[in-house]
Amino acid sequence: RAARPRFGQCADALRIVTTGEKASALPPPVYPSCMGMRREARERAIQFLFQCDLNAPDQLDEELNRFWDSQRRAAVEQAAEGKATWGEQVELPPTTTAEAALRLFADPLILGTLQHRAEADAVITKHAKNWDISRMAAVDRNILRLAIFEMLHRDDIPPVVSINEAVDIAKKFSTDDSGKFVNGILDKVRGELMR
Repeated sequence: RAARPRFGQCADALRIVTTGEKASALPPPVYPSCMGMRREARERAIQFLFQCDLNAPDQLDEELNRFWDSQRRAAVEQAAEGKATWGEQVELPPTTTAEAALRLFADPLILGTLQHRAEADAVITKHAKNWDISRMAAVDRNILRLAIFEMLHRDDIPPVVSINEAVDIAKKFSTDDSGKFVNGILDKVRGELMR
């Protein structure tokens, strides 16, 4: 089993992010060694999926780059600690290795979820009794889509991890009952898996 690269060894991730290579040109994912980093990557993936669900982009690659720039810009503005920057151009520092690693984990999740969205929606519809998918909270719907993509198409991520992450993210970003709802659907999905 090959050793997973540490953040300091993510030169490829930094090159891809800073040069703007197409997401389809990404090498196999580099997995951050810190579980908190994976959680943050999933949370950002959910944010982008939610955005796409409500306002589908014309150019996915451009919108993905704009999303990541906005995330970096928000971090820079937050670091300014309340200093007003209204109307000012905020110059972004170079992408850090940790940011590149975060994106390298999140982008395949985003692209895979979007690619397999119809399949995920069919699975959700099958297991969500008396729930029309269009009437579900958009956050819950996209959390379920991401987790189902991971469970069906990412053999490197154990299904129980996908479920736990989805439940925790639902509790953070949605309603008090969302964690139970997401857990119930995903537990039914896991029951049908062959792994």
